Amino acid sequence: MRLFSPLLLLGCTRGVMLATAQFPRPLVLWHGLGDSHSSPGMLDFAARIKEIHPGIYVHSVFIEEDLGKDRQAGFYGNANDQIDFVASQLAAIPELSNGFDAIGLSQGGQFLRAYVERYNLPPVNNLITFGSQHMGISDIPGCSRYDFVCQAARSAAKQAIYSEWAQKNIIQAQYYRDPAKIDVYLEVNEFLASINNEVPALRNITYTKNLASLAKLVLVIFTEDKTVVPKESSWFGAEAVDDDIFLSQPDNQATLKQRLASEPDRAIIPMRLQPLYLEDWIGLRQLDKRGDIVFETCKGEHMQMGDCWENLVKKFVGGHT
Repeated sequence: MRLFSPLLLLGCTRGVMLATAQFPRPLVLWHGLGDSHSSPGMLDFAARIKEIHPGIYVHSVFIEEDLGKDRQAGFYGNANDQIDFVASQLAAIPELSNGFDAIGLSQGGQFLRAYVERYNLPPVNNLITFGSQHMGISDIPGCSRYDFVCQAARSAAKQAIYSEWAQKNIIQAQYYRDPAKIDVYLEVNEFLASINNEVPALRNITYTKNLASLAKLVLVIFTEDKTVVPKESSWFGAEAVDDDIFLSQPDNQATLKQRLASEPDRAIIPMRLQPLYLEDWIGLRQLDKRGDIVFETCKGEHMQMGDCWENLVKKFVGGHT
């Protein structure tokens, strides 16, 4: 049995006081691939957020408390099990009991979305995702020359991406969505296909209700992103597949033909033409019709955030509970 750090339980005796005091709404961070919960970069990010919102409580999600093991867990593990673990982790933190805002970096963003859809107790108010693979990836991210953990995971995934072993043990394989093998993906994938409610027989209306309960869903894309393929996945866009539901609708066929004529090498279907939006499988359409999906851009490569995050943190993080 995995036990939580005693640090998570500090402040239990302050629970009643925390519930009534006027603090900025707490914040949960989930780091991206190749990072860990308390790396120098994550600590600096949290410190800068605290400068913007003095007094804010910030929790950085971990799978393993050891930094090296936590980083490795971003490559190896079962995404469903990790999200279940994090749900228990967040529920055990008194400061979060009345709800929180959340920021997910890269794959941490889709994991936080999965938390909202499946658990959301305590609830998320505003969810901000930076460069997250919401509609999956159609290529495995590359690795730096000396990142041997990444190289091993990438090699294992590419060899048999839809094998049972990869789908349960390689994180990136669990959100790999090959438009040329969509039937195989829907048959074997137990993470992305689940949180996107893509399998009719397994659709869960709780996912729709929970995601639609967000105050704001802020989706950030990196303009020069070459790590997330296609980069439009960060905005719920995806490469076209032959059996997409929208292709059976004449108006949408015309729209697709226009896009292919202007961008012959890029058949990217935007969110509002995706089946999961048109039929509102996960609540995106409800959010959008209310004006509660915010599309933002950061100029540069994947996770080159510069200062583009600051206004988003000022606007969507730290409101009073």
